Amino acid sequence: MDKAAELLEALRRIADALERAAPPAETVPDLSQADCFVYQPPAGLRPVHKVSRVPVDLLAGIERSKTILLENTRRFAAGLPANNALLWGARGMGKSSLVKAAHAAVNTLQTPLKLVEIHREDIDALPALMVHLRASRERVLLFCDDLSFDHDDTSYKSLKAALEGGVEGRPANVLFYATSNRRHLLPRNMMENEQSTAIMAGEAVEEKVSLSDRFGLWLGFHACSQDDYLAMVFGYLAAYGIEAEEEEARRAALEWAVTRGNRSGRVAHQFVQDFAAARGVRLD
Repeated sequence: MDKAAELLEALRRIADALERAAPPAETVPDLSQADCFVYQPPAGLRPVHKVSRVPVDLLAGIERSKTILLENTRRFAAGLPANNALLWGARGMGKSSLVKAAHAAVNTLQTPLKLVEIHREDIDALPALMVHLRASRERVLLFCDDLSFDHDDTSYKSLKAALEGGVEGRPANVLFYATSNRRHLLPRNMMENEQSTAIMAGEAVEEKVSLSDRFGLWLGFHACSQDDYLAMVFGYLAAYGIEAEEEEARRAALEWAVTRGNRSGRVAHQFVQDFAAARGVRLD
């Protein structure tokens, strides 16, 4: 092999190495595969063809929050202004169920929305996901379940920038819904520690609570009454076609709630699962 051929071969190897080392070209995510996806960093969207959710009509005891979130979601689907929403409060009261049910309800009436779930541990990658979704023609509802931040966790800054910060701002075709047990997403002791060690304590607290200010809608969920709990139970029994004597089901449902030390939509559904299984009824 002469020197020219050797040089050409060396250049080819160098070009191949550079091509392998170069980051892949950014592509617009393919959202036509399904209505729901799970985000897999750095740029993957795994389609979910069967979403775990309940019909919006079965969500009892949260009528005000349901009405507000449905209207906000409808506006977004129609191309109108809409707010990011934070659903916070008591556990098991249907926060994440309402987000998924609202998505399904709106999709039956308007141009389909895409639902993309991002896990809490992937929040750092949210700005990169926003870049990919901005290039899409679809309208996307981003959803993070059980969002909260612990001490020394700085990933909340990525969320702040992605929602309303930066020169680009939030993409017009993306809306962000999150659920949390905490109204301000950060533990109280975290804010108190910042306040006690900061030179300007008030500024430290402002820095922390400004995250929740990125959400235009705050929807509070509180522990339900006994009547609401029983309404949930009988709603599920009717939806699943489970026949039961009313007083027997009522007594069993209340006993179940006592053993759990809580009344909520989750507890009601867990009771119905046990009630149905004891009677050999399958829940399809």
